[in-house]
Amino acid sequence: MKHQLFIVAITLLLGTLSLLQAEELQLTGYAIMTLVDERDDGDDRQSELEMTLINHRGATRVREMRSYSKEYGDDSKQVIIFLSPADVAGTGYLSWEYEDEQRDDDRWLYLPALRMVRRISGASNDDYFMGSDFTYDDMGDRNIDEDTHTLLREETLEGQTCWVVESVPLDPDEQYKNRLIWVRQDSYMVIRSEYYDSIGLMKVLSISDIRQVDGIWTAHSMFMDNLREEHQTRLLLSNVSYNQNLNDNMFTVSAIERGRVQ
Repeated sequence: MKHQLFIVAITLLLGTLSLLQAEELQLTGYAIMTLVDERDDGDDRQSELEMTLINHRGATRVREMRSYSKEYGDDSKQVIIFLSPADVAGTGYLSWEYEDEQRDDDRWLYLPALRMVRRISGASNDDYFMGSDFTYDDMGDRNIDEDTHTLLREETLEGQTCWVVESVPLDPDEQYKNRLIWVRQDSYMVIRSEYYDSIGLMKVLSISDIRQVDGIWTAHSMFMDNLREEHQTRLLLSNVSYNQNLNDNMFTVSAIERGRVQ
């Protein structure tokens, strides 16, 4: 009898431990966004970009750019140089992004027509970048600890099984009151983001043409639909490469002043 009671106790204990382990393994919204944040994207990367601006009448303007970025521990640096058309050629954008959420990112914009570098203050983070539908903050790598993240559901989108996560800023003065984010479960890639303010849905970002380059999952197409402004921006990436041992001197103010990064 004692032997049977012992077996029952052990069985109940093992069942309880299994349940606790299952609960620990269950992903939270924060855990999912951590997987997104820590997904391998190389020590450095470079690409060519085609930006198409589309107004409410369907008229388009196309801009060609080259982008470089590099990791420095938990921090990162990025530079974008505009190649064409002539009215924006030579414009340079430089950002230094810090993991420390208490430290503001540093951003600069070089305007060749004025032959001057303009430092972008924190108050300008919600401004749109070069006439596009991406704000300066949209272009950065947001610290996951700046938001609370809640897993809402699983959902199939574009044939891919996704987690749908709601991210709400801790700072009540943020431009976006919340975002809904669709994360592919096979690659931890974001394929859709919806941006909401106090009025409602502002913008929708759709990310597609996701394939591996040098063994790294890479998005080659991004489309931002600004519902409020009736304006869209399409970004197409090409000639993407990783781990090229980019020179640190590329990520300086003097480099964007030259108009060319080498």
